[in-house]
Amino acid sequence: MAASKSDYFGLSYIVSLILAIIPVTSWICGAVTRFQEGKIVAGLLRLLLGWGIIWLIDLILMIVSKHIMRIIPV
Repeated sequence: MAASKSDYFGLSYIVSLILAIIPVTSWICGAVTRFQEGKIVAGLLRLLLGWGIIWLIDLILMIVSKHIMRIIPV
């Protein structure tokens, strides 16, 4: 069975989940991922507000849907 790709840089789900569990790597990877998608405003907001509730929501969504939270499409 092929490994499913996840949100962080196209890494496998297990590696992305491990990165999402650690708050600092989740914060950095979330912002970098949004910048790579060309979503500058969303990347800046993740850098400024990426702690706390956003980290918890990202962790839950990574476990459930294998994707990080995307609220702002710009």
